[in-house]
Amino acid sequence: MKGDRAAKRVIRHQRIRRKISGTSGRPRMSVFRSVKHIGVQLIDDVKGATIVSASTYEKDLKTMKERATCDGAKRIGELIAERAKAKGIENVVFDRSGYLFHGRVKALADGARGKGLKF
Repeated sequence: MKGDRAAKRVIRHQRIRRKISGTSGRPRMSVFRSVKHIGVQLIDDVKGATIVSASTYEKDLKTMKERATCDGAKRIGELIAERAKAKGIENVVFDRSGYLFHGRVKALADGARGKGLKF
């Protein structure tokens, strides 16, 4: 059942969040995945603030045909890495938000690593 599956993901995410936290020097890279879109934020949990974000919801990326595919996720990973580098961030803690490290989540991580983000 779909509701049950979503509840299990939330439980997995809470378990992950007990173990990891982001700081200004090494922010948490939090992934959000839906059926049509994917997004990622770099979060400083000490201040409770988002430092950098990238998503297929953005105006210039909404017309991207492959936004719901692994290619779109890889492009978002590359974009977040470029924006993080511009802010002087090179190391992050990866937070998969309870999703399996497979498919679009893995493609996003590979795209970010390919542009020089370390985690």
